[in-house]
Amino acid sequence: MKSLRDRATMNNANEFKLGLFGANCSSGRAVTLVPERWTGGWADNLKMAKLSDEAGLDFLLPIARWKGYGGDTDYQGATLETITWAAGLLASTKRITVFGTVHAPLFHPVIAAKQFVTCDQIGEGRFGLNVVIGWNEDEFDMFGVKQRDHEDRYVYGQEWVEAVKMMWSDKEDFAFDGKFIKLNAVRSKPKPYGGSRPLLMNAGASPVGREFALRNCDAFFTSAPKDSLEALTAHVQAVKTEARQYNRDIDVYTVGVVTCRATKADAEDYYRHCIIDNADWSAVDSILAKRKITAETVGADEFAARRKHQANGMGGLPIVGDPDSVAQQLAHLYKGGMRGVGLSFINYNAELPFFCDEILPRLERMGLRAPRKAAA
Repeated sequence: MKSLRDRATMNNANEFKLGLFGANCSSGRAVTLVPERWTGGWADNLKMAKLSDEAGLDFLLPIARWKGYGGDTDYQGATLETITWAAGLLASTKRITVFGTVHAPLFHPVIAAKQFVTCDQIGEGRFGLNVVIGWNEDEFDMFGVKQRDHEDRYVYGQEWVEAVKMMWSDKEDFAFDGKFIKLNAVRSKPKPYGGSRPLLMNAGASPVGREFALRNCDAFFTSAPKDSLEALTAHVQAVKTEARQYNRDIDVYTVGVVTCRATKADAEDYYRHCIIDNADWSAVDSILAKRKITAETVGADEFAARRKHQANGMGGLPIVGDPDSVAQQLAHLYKGGMRGVGLSFINYNAELPFFCDEILPRLERMGLRAPRKAAA
C-alpha cells in the first residue's frame, strides 16, 4: 500500500490546515437560542461545502450524534448521518477532504470498511475517517448496545481498526480471530482509491484513549492550553513524543469557535449576545449532566465555570476579534505546533465568506497558507 503522502487527503501546500467542524448537526457547536443559529440541514451543508471547497479550506469534520441534548432548542437534535453526508459532499466538491465520524461499536467492520471505500472512491482519495470508541450511554441504548468497560472499549476498538485496515489491504479470504471480533473468509473489494488508505483521526482524552489514537491514527485532536505559547508548545510536544514511542509521527489538531467582525468590539458584543446572554442553558446543563458534572459533584464555582465553557461551542477554544486578532490567534496555534484547527461558527454560511476574504489572505502573508491556486 502506498504512503498517505501519495494521496489527495490534505496533502497540499497549506502549512496550517483549516477545516469546519460540526456542521451536520442542528445548531452546529453553539449552544445558543439566537434565531440565526445553524440549521444543520442538507441544503445549508451543501452550500457550506461548496463555499469551503472554492475558498481552499482543507477539511470538513462531522459529529456523530444519534440523539439531541434537549433544552429549549433540542440542541443537536436533528443531525445528518456522517457517512452518507460525506458521500454526498464528496460528490459535490473537487478538492476538500471530507471525514466521516463513526462509533466503532455501532458499525460492523465489514460493512463499515465497504462504506468508507465507497466514499473514498467517490472523492478520489479525499475521504477521511474519525473513529469514536465510546460515547453517550443513552445513544448506545437506542441501539440496544451496552458499552464495555473503559479498557475493553479500546481492546474492541483496536480489533475494529485492524480488521478495517486488513479489508483495505491486498489480503483476500482472510480470517480475523480477536477477543471481540471474529470474521471468516473475508473478501472486500474495491480497495481505497489510489492504493493508499484514508487518513484516520481520533480525539481520545483518557490515557488509554490517547494511546489508542497515537498507535493507530494520523491526526489527533486535543484541547489547546490557553495560558501561554510555552504551555501550548509543551502540550503538543508531549503528544508527539508519546507518539514516537509507537514509531508514529502524528499531526496534532484542535477545535475552535470563531466570532470575527470588522472591529474587536463588534466581535465581543456578538459573542456575548450569542454565547452568554442567549445561551440555551437547559441544554448546557443536560450536556454536563451526561458527564456527571453538576453543582453537587464539582462545587458551585467549578460548575459555573464549566457551564460557561460548555456553552462556547461544546467547550472549543473561543477565537474572538477583528480579522487581525483572529489571524494572530490562529498563528499562535501554529507557532505552538498545531498542524491545524477545526472551526465552527454560529452560522457557517453567513460568516464563512467574511472569514475567507479577511483571514485567509492574512494567513497567506504570514506564510501559513499557500495562495489559493498553489494550495489546490
